Amino acid sequence: MPAGDVRKKFRGGRVFRGSQVIFGERQRLREVLESLRPAKLPRTRKLKEMRQLQTLIEARTEELNRISRGWDRRYRQALNPGSNPSTLLKLCATLREDDYLLARALTEHPNAPGELLSQLSAHPYHAVRENVARHPQTPPETLRRLAKASSEPLWFLVACNPSTPAGLRDRLRARMSSTAGIP
Repeated sequence: MPAGDVRKKFRGGRVFRGSQVIFGERQRLREVLESLRPAKLPRTRKLKEMRQLQTLIEARTEELNRISRGWDRRYRQALNPGSNPSTLLKLCATLREDDYLLARALTEHPNAPGELLSQLSAHPYHAVRENVARHPQTPPETLRRLAKASSEPLWFLVACNPSTPAGLRDRLRARMSSTAGIP
C-alpha cells in the first residue's frame, strides 16, 4: 500500500460518525434504493436488495435519533425558512456537540438570532464557526472575537460581513490588501 494511502488512517482507529456523516450515508442509501426500483432484475433478488437497503436506511435513522430524539423533525425545523428565532433558540438549547449538521443548519438560517450565533461561535466544527463569521445577524462583539482567532482565518469572513463595525471592517480589509500584496 502506498505511503500516502488515506485508508491507513481509518484502520484500527475510530472514525467520527456525527450527524453529518450519518445523514449523508442515509441520503446515499435512499438514492441507491430509488435507482433500484426501475432496475430490471429478477423479482426475488430485487425485493431482497430493496429490503436490505431499507434495513440500512432504518439503522442510519436510529443512529440520528440516538444523537437527538426526533432528529429529522428538528432538522426540518432548522431548514424551514419560516422558523422563527424562538424555535431556532430552542433547537440550539438542546443541540449536542456532535450534531454538526444541525449546528450548520442553525447558523445558516436567515432568522438565526444573534444569541444563537454567539453561542455557536465556539462550536468545535470549523464550518459552524465560519457560518457565524459570515452571518449578517452576528453581534459585533462576537465578530470582534472571531476576528482575533489565531487558529483559523475567520478574520477574512468577518471582513466581508456587512454587519461588521466599520472600523473593524476597514482594519481587516487593509490586512487583506497587505496580505495579498495590494498597495
